[in-house]
Amino acid sequence: MSKSVSIFWFRRDLRLDDNAGFYRALKNEKNVLPLFIFDREILDKLENKKDARVEFIHNEITRLHAELKEQGSTILVRYGSPEKIWKALLKEYTINAVYTNHDYEPYAKKRDAAVEALLTKKDIPFNTYKDHVIFEKDEVVKGDGDPYVVFTPYSKIWKKKLNSRMVNNTADNVSAKISYYFKPYPNKKYFKNLFQTKPEKIITLKEMGFESADQAIPDRSVPRKIIKTYDETRNFPAINGTTRLGLHFRFGTISIRDKALKASRINETFLSELIWRDFYAMILDHFPHVADGPFRKKYEAIDWRNNEKEFKAWCEGNTGYPIVDAGMRELNATGYMHNRVRMITASFLTKHLLINWQWGEAYFAEKLLDFDLASNNGGWQWAAGTGTDAAPYFRIFNPYTQADKFDKKKEYIKEWVPEFGTDEYPEAIVDHKEARERCLRVYKEGLAKADG
Repeated sequence: MSKSVSIFWFRRDLRLDDNAGFYRALKNEKNVLPLFIFDREILDKLENKKDARVEFIHNEITRLHAELKEQGSTILVRYGSPEKIWKALLKEYTINAVYTNHDYEPYAKKRDAAVEALLTKKDIPFNTYKDHVIFEKDEVVKGDGDPYVVFTPYSKIWKKKLNSRMVNNTADNVSAKISYYFKPYPNKKYFKNLFQTKPEKIITLKEMGFESADQAIPDRSVPRKIIKTYDETRNFPAINGTTRLGLHFRFGTISIRDKALKASRINETFLSELIWRDFYAMILDHFPHVADGPFRKKYEAIDWRNNEKEFKAWCEGNTGYPIVDAGMRELNATGYMHNRVRMITASFLTKHLLINWQWGEAYFAEKLLDFDLASNNGGWQWAAGTGTDAAPYFRIFNPYTQADKFDKKKEYIKEWVPEFGTDEYPEAIVDHKEARERCLRVYKEGLAKADG
């Protein structure tokens, strides 16, 4: 006779504490069996078999495995196509219900729809919950229900909504008010409802065709001082002035509610970064076409140069623009790039070299440890001027003035471009003034063509 269980499916929420879907599974069901699927539909597309993100996920699953073992339970780890794995699980177990958290990416929504259809045929409920963002798709919208497509008005309503949810609480302390509305889900209270079984064996990286990347991973805890002075330090790549929590937000190894939101109340600028994160997730959810092209369709008419030799120089950090090259070399070496420098390098590729933003987006997707489709896509479309900005294409960063302003002593540049200032450093790949004029002309011509 098959074992009777309810399943919680871990995806972008790799933690036991303050996990919305996991909490509800434990609260509502008995014999909750945790599951994680190493998805071949995603993994098979990764050319780099030393991808640090795969190793990071494997390490986090190993951690969850150890934590669940202490509770007399385990995590079921499978490798393959999700739909095929669920068909196999239906034969192996009597499944009473399935719980998981929302995922807003186009592939994930398609995957979940297929799994839900499969379960529905067996009369098995598929329950999903908000966990990855503070406010999701339809929670912050215009009065007529339409989504915001410009950040500033969205941000104002976002903040108003947050504050209105706390106004009825009499607590004077802001942190206490946040805890009142965004209560951490008390999963430990219900651990007794975990499926009691011997620990399952976890597939190894090698068995999936991957190797250890031996790459440094940012810590999931951040000193309070960094949050407190975030607005003063975040733009200077030579100093430790950002949280580097993106990787942990991406895979849900920390709670966006419990830790990030409380920290955000210390600094308004940091709060704004969290709102941008929600905004881009909302844009992707409402307008999934952005994953494959520009938010504003008329920008499909831009006549990109797409010079492969220049793209290679950009990828390798050999453009002759020191701040651009420093950023690209940092990315290639560490899987990380400072956010200010991300904007500079993206602007340079799209505006100075007139290379399609999707080339850069794909390169960042391959290299960034904290790659998140919604945020990466939103950032690139912002830089290219194809996204949600009201007056986008006139903004062309000057890499020289950006370096003078944010790396005045050239400390960041010298760290990543040691040959800077010597005969070994390459000449500038393009003249800034000429590139700027060319960009304005090409964009103007493309938009005029689109307008007919």
